[in-house]
Amino acid sequence: MESGLFGSYAKEYAAKSTELSQKIEGLVLLSADQKRSSAREVEAAVRECEQLLQRMDMEARSYSPDQARQLLQQCKEYKADLGKLREDARRATAAGGAGAAADARAELGVAGDFYQTSAGQRDRLLSSTDLLNKTSDRIQQGRQQLLETEELGVQILSDLQRQRETILHSRDTLHTVDTHISRSRQILQTMSRRIIQNKAIMWGIILLLLGAIGLVLWAKF
Repeated sequence: MESGLFGSYAKEYAAKSTELSQKIEGLVLLSADQKRSSAREVEAAVRECEQLLQRMDMEARSYSPDQARQLLQQCKEYKADLGKLREDARRATAAGGAGAAADARAELGVAGDFYQTSAGQRDRLLSSTDLLNKTSDRIQQGRQQLLETEELGVQILSDLQRQRETILHSRDTLHTVDTHISRSRQILQTMSRRIIQNKAIMWGIILLLLGAIGLVLWAKF
């Protein structure tokens, strides 16, 4: 599958971003000291996701223009998702401890459903990636069929070229045979004329001999 590596990156991103969303949710429930430690982990996770998206972007640009457009659009959606997670992390880090957990969640607009909402986004992204991979497979199959058709067309053209050369060779051979037949006919006609001439000479000689014999006999008697 042509987008197999991109698909692997997408699945890895879905897993990492889901884990990141869980860490962000936990930030609003921690004390200040615990939050600072967890915030560093969240920041490291964000950087990992950014590096992964950079690899996905580079991988997408290595494909054909049609596939690249689809894959780059998918990368754009992932980057927007990561941007939202980064903003959520910033707000969760700025929230005032465990007592402000409910307010922080309300401010994020996800209340108690933060994880479910983020996980749902991960699932949708993963589903979109699977759909994109299937579309890429169909494009690859269509391209393969096009290549096979092109190869068949080239083979047919080659066969037609060989047949044309065979026909031209046959025509040249027939022309040569016709030339030989014409020469043979001329030779036969020449031989026929010589035979007639030889017969005429032979009969002339015979008549002369008969005349000479007749004169001899007449002279004696």
